[in-house]
Amino acid sequence: MIRFTLNGTPVALDIPPERPLVRILRDDLQATGTKEGCSIGRCGACIVLVDGVAMNACLLMAWRVEGRAVTTIEGLRALPVGAALTEALTQENAFQCGYCAPGVVMALAGLLSHNRSPDDTALTEALTGNLCRCTGYHSILRGARRAVTLLDKG
Repeated sequence: MIRFTLNGTPVALDIPPERPLVRILRDDLQATGTKEGCSIGRCGACIVLVDGVAMNACLLMAWRVEGRAVTTIEGLRALPVGAALTEALTQENAFQCGYCAPGVVMALAGLLSHNRSPDDTALTEALTGNLCRCTGYHSILRGARRAVTLLDKG
């Protein structure tokens, strides 16, 4: 039995401890906002927060989330940075196809949850593990900067 909290709700599942978190989220818990791209930790589509830290769900086995708090894109609004990120990225038309969007947003949420005033280097580093083939990242970075401004305003 694996027990953890998903978006504030306790979860207990009888699953193999080596089952990847991305499969648990999508197949067992219907948290399909978390995307599965490469399955080897290189694309960032599956990024979730585990105890507030951005991690690739495709690389996390079930046993690694035992007793921990997992936040997916579905739980973003519960985070203080959620509304600011959503508004800012929307205003900047940050995404086109949207496949990478959940992972990018969660990577930024992980950064902004711990650093409310990141510089461009920190923003770029937070997005290093995210592949986006549509935007060229300029609109994403503009949205991230706008989110920082929105958070500063309170």
